[in-house]
Amino acid sequence: MPPMTFGTDTGKNVLVADFLDQVEVELPVLGDHARLTLAQAWNESELAPYLADTDVMILFHDIARISEATLAAAPRLKAIVRAGVGYNNVDIEAAGKRGIVTCNVPDYGSEEVADHSIMFLLALARQLGPCDQSIRDGKWDYKVADAAPRLRGKTIGIVGCGRIGTATALRAKAFGLDVVFYDPYLPDGVDKALGIRRARTLDELLPQCQFLSLHCYLDSDSYHMIDARALAALPRGAYVINTARGPVIKQDDLVEALASGHIAGAGIDVFEREPFDNEQLRAMPNVFLTPHSAFYSREGFVELRRKTAEEACRIVLGQPPRNPVNLGYLVEPRTPVTQPRARV
Repeated sequence: MPPMTFGTDTGKNVLVADFLDQVEVELPVLGDHARLTLAQAWNESELAPYLADTDVMILFHDIARISEATLAAAPRLKAIVRAGVGYNNVDIEAAGKRGIVTCNVPDYGSEEVADHSIMFLLALARQLGPCDQSIRDGKWDYKVADAAPRLRGKTIGIVGCGRIGTATALRAKAFGLDVVFYDPYLPDGVDKALGIRRARTLDELLPQCQFLSLHCYLDSDSYHMIDARALAALPRGAYVINTARGPVIKQDDLVEALASGHIAGAGIDVFEREPFDNEQLRAMPNVFLTPHSAFYSREGFVELRRKTAEEACRIVLGQPPRNPVNLGYLVEPRTPVTQPRARV
């Protein structure tokens, strides 16, 4: 399929690497300042014809990885703007060493993911699955919900208290839940600002939690953080919710914990392998599954695309980006950047 191009030929080129097949959101933001090209690629090798002339790359999620080889073939590339929160599909260290800023859009789906997490919590606690199935089976007996706990006073543990974790914590407080979080990267005082409790280690957090909700980034520290040992540390009958990244949980260990009854149920939006392919987990009646859709709302998706285009536009115009994620690796940046100020 030949590429589609839009916008004004100003000598600046923005390459939308994957996913999009139209630009009704992006064009009003970028169209007067750059030429937009939609590559609609599925792997990075398909980007080769465009790299020599690309100034900014917008990247969604269809391409699994932007590697050193692709970066080396893009002499004009100033920045990659990842249209999403996570940026695991960019080699940010290699980009930084070449002066290429990598940015993300960290806030577009915060409300949606927090809402989704609370949806899972309520559905699990209020026994929505068994109640719904009982009615569909022609039965009528409130005792099908006899495992439902009262939420007020129960403890929810939040792993990762960034934007989404914070939004989830505030929602959980409204239901009277005791909120405690673990996040080794946050400065002291966040617990005081939010009116919640803080655990200094995962081992301190887990034994307290009737509900565990994951909101951390996926990296070498969080990969398989929730494994058999961690699951065993939760109280028997606890519920696990994951709207973060699939590999934060060791999926086979979760299946075993659910099958044994130690974990009473789970709400899972993200999986180790996507599309989801675990038939044992699929068949479990005490599990709610959604197709990596927690981020999505119609309004949120438009916001994502608009904010992505705005970040790309800032770079095209020679302005510092708002959300760089690889400043620690950045050497002789090809575009202006502003170092973050210390938090107070």
